[in-house]
Amino acid sequence: MTAVVLRAEPEGGVAGLATTVLEALGDVGVGVLVLLETIFPPIPSEVILPFAGYLTQSGRLHLGWLIVWSTVGSTVGALLFYWLGAAVGLRRAIALLTRTHLISRDDLERGSAWFARHGAAAVLLGRLMPGVRSLISIPAGAARMHLGVFVVCTAIGSGIWNGALIGLGAALGTQRDLIDPYLGVLDYVVYGALAVGLVVLIVRRVRQARAMRRP
Repeated sequence: MTAVVLRAEPEGGVAGLATTVLEALGDVGVGVLVLLETIFPPIPSEVILPFAGYLTQSGRLHLGWLIVWSTVGSTVGALLFYWLGAAVGLRRAIALLTRTHLISRDDLERGSAWFARHGAAAVLLGRLMPGVRSLISIPAGAARMHLGVFVVCTAIGSGIWNGALIGLGAALGTQRDLIDPYLGVLDYVVYGALAVGLVVLIVRRVRQARAMRRP
């Protein structure tokens, strides 16, 4: 595989991280980044995928392969949570993940309840919902949902979501003269979102601690 060179792109922040990975791995790199997002949520696909699509207009990356590899990365990441749920069960998986302080028990339990009501449809539609995409895999694994059905639903939902974000970036890439000066703004948006997420997480933890202390 021939590495691409993205010298015109920013060197710092989230966009810089994406540039480094895509420069080293080409189209496959977007799959690696999406997989990392599953394990390490502060790497946001909502920023990475449009940015990768944006780069396709220069001819250095390929739209179709970006969709394929991002879908592969999403599916592999979902399988990690599926196997966790299948291996240790729903309650233990929730307990383990909430200890990371990156995922709240309430979100996991809501995802579990949604899966209990909708089954396979919840897996497919859940891939289209930020914050739910990975979590829906845990109750699916704990319930031992048929692996083939799980993979198909995950791949279809992920392909639709990833394709939409990459396509949006590709459309923006046709306006490079207008967009290039503002690429650095992506980092501020991401950092702002992470700060808001941290505040929400702290508030939830405080409320949970207070609720546990009540008689």
